Amino acid sequence: MSASRATRSADWNAMSSLLAVRLDGMGDLLMTTPALHALKETAPARRLTLLTSPAGGAVAQSLPFVDDVIEFRAPWVKSAQPATPAECGAMLARLRGARFDGAVVFTVCTQSALPAATMLMLAGIPRRVAYARENPYALLTDWLRDPDVDVRAGVRHEVRRQLDLVCELGAESHDTRLRYPVTTQARTAMLAKATAAGADPDRRWLVVHPGATAASRRYPVRLLSVAVAALARDDRWQLLLVGGDDERDDLDALGHAAPGAVRVRDPLTVAELAAMIARADVLVCNNSGPAHLAAAVGTAVVDLYALTNPQHTPWGVRHVTLSHPVPCHGCLRSACPELHHRCLAAIAPETVVAAAQSLAAHPVARAA
Repeated sequence: MSASRATRSADWNAMSSLLAVRLDGMGDLLMTTPALHALKETAPARRLTLLTSPAGGAVAQSLPFVDDVIEFRAPWVKSAQPATPAECGAMLARLRGARFDGAVVFTVCTQSALPAATMLMLAGIPRRVAYARENPYALLTDWLRDPDVDVRAGVRHEVRRQLDLVCELGAESHDTRLRYPVTTQARTAMLAKATAAGADPDRRWLVVHPGATAASRRYPVRLLSVAVAALARDDRWQLLLVGGDDERDDLDALGHAAPGAVRVRDPLTVAELAAMIARADVLVCNNSGPAHLAAAVGTAVVDLYALTNPQHTPWGVRHVTLSHPVPCHGCLRSACPELHHRCLAAIAPETVVAAAQSLAAHPVARAA
């Protein structure tokens, strides 16, 4: 370790109050949990506060290695209702009053850390670290040049990116699993909703979640319906269909295609969804938050993986990633710019079925 890096590590490990910033989605936060755990494990006595989005907050409230959670709808991150100027001012005052010793900004390689860094500087946080491509000047006291500059040429996995960042601060951990604890309370509440919908707790479960925040990352429901119908006919398991309000139409279509499947209509909290996925042998889903929730609870995943960006595959869990090669991979778009959606639409339903059956053939012990 170089002298400058050793000095930086000593400085950061001596901090008693640290702010971690991760302002995007649930899956992004889940992929940051190994890095957050490393920060806490390296200095257990320090107070670790997380500044995150409301979606991230739904996950963060259950993380035992995070001491406090602050939710913020940052205007520089995609949000249906970004914070107003008055709310931004109130957040700035709150951060200033907390008197953090330092702040670590976690971003996807396509995001800029500098808007967050500006807020942290104005809040008077004396040490601020992040990856940045452009020169941040005084916005960051600890500038780490971002090596993930070309998605199409290849970038690190999102989990590795964040672990490497905190490693530069002297925070290391040999346990790099994603983390999300499933509580007895969440398991009990989930079972009540699932059994009310018709699920048999004595049977093996296979869960299908058809949602994703971006249209480009959703496997066409007409094809998923064919796969679901075939999976529902397999008597080795009971098929459960789950999703939020945004997936209502897709769930209706899947339920029509597979009348024998159990449609869980009662809304599930993130904790209850995690409990359901933990109870299943396999989750079939798009590249979305539930895929990373499955990785965090140790459930095998069939990940219908759009090639919009490559660094978010399931981490540390048995999985099959399905996609079709296309020249436009790495487009980073929320809607298919070529309009053909071929990276997902060219995946045959039979391939989805075979992947689920392959993973289910060797189930691990699941929570009761």
